[in-house]
Amino acid sequence: MTYPEASAGGPAPIVGVVMGSSSDWSTMSASGDVLTEFGVPHETKVVSAHRTPEAMYEYARTAKERGLRCIIAGAGGAAHLPGMLAASTTLPVLGVPVPSRHLQGVDSLYSIVQMPRGVPVATFAIGEAGAANAALFAVALLAVGDPALADRLVRHREGLRAQVEAMRLPPP
Repeated sequence: MTYPEASAGGPAPIVGVVMGSSSDWSTMSASGDVLTEFGVPHETKVVSAHRTPEAMYEYARTAKERGLRCIIAGAGGAAHLPGMLAASTTLPVLGVPVPSRHLQGVDSLYSIVQMPRGVPVATFAIGEAGAANAALFAVALLAVGDPALADRLVRHREGLRAQVEAMRLPPP
């Protein structure tokens, strides 16, 4: 599958990776790394549900027309960003709880996972593992209509299986 061209000549992003603060990048970079590994065009942006609500709404409202097919949203603390994005777009929103200083991200997890009926957010694990898995989930969503991406995902899973099979325990 070929992707629409971005204005700079490269493929236009089809996945948005957003976070409430630049400090969340240490967690959310795992999403970007996975998307890059799979060759999925993506964009990264800071949009705060609390400090820049107008920009957040604009991002969500224009996401589909800009060619995005899903949004990965990381947030810590009150973690309203994924839910507010989901309330503002029909695109799938994948929520990543970012670890917080005082509650290690449990507060973020509860905030993201406890969405009211009718406004779903797919919620992943706290931290980098969740950010990576959210990107892998986005890859799986996109692979439904992209045989080449589906093949890369199959090879990735085969690589994981080979890693486990290669693990050897020390002799007793």
